[in-house]
Amino acid sequence: MTELLERAIARLQTLPESEQNAIASIILDEIEDERRWDEAFSRSPDILAKLAASAMAEYRAGKTQELDPETL
Repeated sequence: MTELLERAIARLQTLPESEQNAIASIILDEIEDERRWDEAFSRSPDILAKLAASAMAEYRAGKTQELDPETL
């Protein structure tokens, strides 16, 4: 465990139980969110590469238009 995490836990231990539980829930939710993002990104490189290749093919075939920020 890192020194910073040890200090955070030491401070958490001084809080009332309800606040400890609330912060613990936030931490656990964040860890789960990170796991889901990691999983989603690990599955997406092929999809993103295919989308990029498709966009470049359309560009090379002249099927795209230059973006005009004034018309957005």
